Amino acid sequence: MSKNRPTLLTVITVVLTLLAASIHAGAAPQKQTEPKGGDLVKEVRHQLVMLPYYSVFDNLSYKVEGSKVTLIGQVVRPTLKSDSEAVVKKLEGVSSVQNDIEVLPTSPSDDRLRRALYRAIYSAPGLSRYSYSAVPSIHIIVKGGNVTLEGVADSEADKNLAGLRANGVPNVFSVTNNLNVGG
Repeated sequence: MSKNRPTLLTVITVVLTLLAASIHAGAAPQKQTEPKGGDLVKEVRHQLVMLPYYSVFDNLSYKVEGSKVTLIGQVVRPTLKSDSEAVVKKLEGVSSVQNDIEVLPTSPSDDRLRRALYRAIYSAPGLSRYSYSAVPSIHIIVKGGNVTLEGVADSEADKNLAGLRANGVPNVFSVTNNLNVGG
């Protein structure tokens, strides 16, 4: 073997180094772009739905005006309110967050009603399919014995059935059915 002859390892190292340098030099510079309004709306929704303690007994909504996000709704746990604000603040393109989420008061009787309402609504043959997702689309908000149904139902019949089932639960003072009908 000649002393001036490069080893296979040296040749491979040089080729890989040149290849990496040419790829890096040819790559277009990355531009920091702010999300468009629709993209920001989708990203806010995604972040809120992915929160670990977001449940059927919470209602998280938001408004996006330019780069300002306003959080609204009701939650059972105070940590969900602060977590919601924290994840939205981190999003690229968000300049400020106004957190108007209401933390529902602690109440053992409201907790019992939540469980009874869940069983009544999601055990109905026409509504049981809604319970299959991680966060069902029909949210049950209970405050002082008063119930509000929030979210989306597939049809007017499903919306009405959910309201009827909620009205049939003992110790419920009133039911407000704010379900939207949509696909």
